[in-house]
Amino acid sequence: MTETPKRVRVTADAPTRRAAPLTRGIALPGSPVDDADAVFTRALMRSQLRLALGTVAGFVLVVIALTLAIALIPQIDQLVVWGLPLSWLLQAYAFYPIILVFAVLYVRTAARNERRFRALRDRE
Repeated sequence: MTETPKRVRVTADAPTRRAAPLTRGIALPGSPVDDADAVFTRALMRSQLRLALGTVAGFVLVVIALTLAIALIPQIDQLVVWGLPLSWLLQAYAFYPIILVFAVLYVRTAARNERRFRALRDRE
């Protein structure tokens, strides 16, 4: 029969001085962070969120339109390219250029938003 281990209580010594709180980029009330920086940062975050949601919505609309075009236009199935119906090729390869276009547009616009934010912040 095995004996149950003894319980050990672990405690830490009281800290001699209080460490500065970690904010992880979030300004705490009463901290020495400039209010203008906080306002500009929130504006940048809202702008980037708006851009992301708009990009996703545009991408979904374009994908739905392409899918509906493939499904509702029966003549696309009659066209044969490299031994495959055109609708198959569109479903297999047409979405990649769409993804690439939306990705490039998003990155360029997000970088422009950040450049504008830096210009506003540096002007202060």
